[in-house]
Amino acid sequence: MRALILAAGRGERMRPLTDHTPKPLLPVGGKALIVWQIEALARAGVRELVVNLGWLGGQLEQALGDGARWGVRIVYSREPEQPWETGGAVATALPLLGGAGGAPFAVLSGDIHTTYDYARLHEAAARIAVDPRSTSAHFVLVDNPPHHPLGDMALDAGGRVRRDGARLNYGNIAVFHAGLFADRPARQAWKLFPWLYAEVDAGRVSGEHWRGAWHNVGTAQQLAELDALLRAGGEPAAAAEQGAARRG
Repeated sequence: MRALILAAGRGERMRPLTDHTPKPLLPVGGKALIVWQIEALARAGVRELVVNLGWLGGQLEQALGDGARWGVRIVYSREPEQPWETGGAVATALPLLGGAGGAPFAVLSGDIHTTYDYARLHEAAARIAVDPRSTSAHFVLVDNPPHHPLGDMALDAGGRVRRDGARLNYGNIAVFHAGLFADRPARQAWKLFPWLYAEVDAGRVSGEHWRGAWHNVGTAQQLAELDALLRAGGEPAAAAEQGAARRG
């Protein structure tokens, strides 16, 4: 399975930290946010990575190189400094992810920090590959953070994502059937939602509720708090949290 790490954004709320450093390269716990993600993917056996580049993308490419130091292979999908949103980013990177006829792939943000075990996504990818007409995508949902108390989507008793019910937050981690993006516009800006709600409403999106550590690092204060937590050894180990996650 390949994975796209979204790393092109400007990080406006992080300014002035992001005026001269791309947000995914900001350090927490002694390493860059995106490096935590790369290491987690490598542990999960996801070794073919695409990183999209936008704001100060040259710095990211120089810092990460070809990924060999982490045992992965990184290629880059280049965007302008005003990037193409998540939908446009995936559509543009599709050829690097195996093309419209390729295997399901993961998409995750380069500026979140989590102990979610990405190896769990292999099972979801296998289900999507076998029967994409029944399941075209899989979302990891998390508890609603303080900045987004109303959440985004819910899970029904059968583990399907719905728009009604007790809402959870979209955790910026997903697996997609490549064919979803076959006819979508590349090299232009468009958002993943609300377009993808058509798949949700059709019952073709599975999901799980991850109850373990997950941080959306959006502000300088959140960055500092996470850095302090990691340096103090306060982040629980991923292995200890597997029982806390459930498929809804």
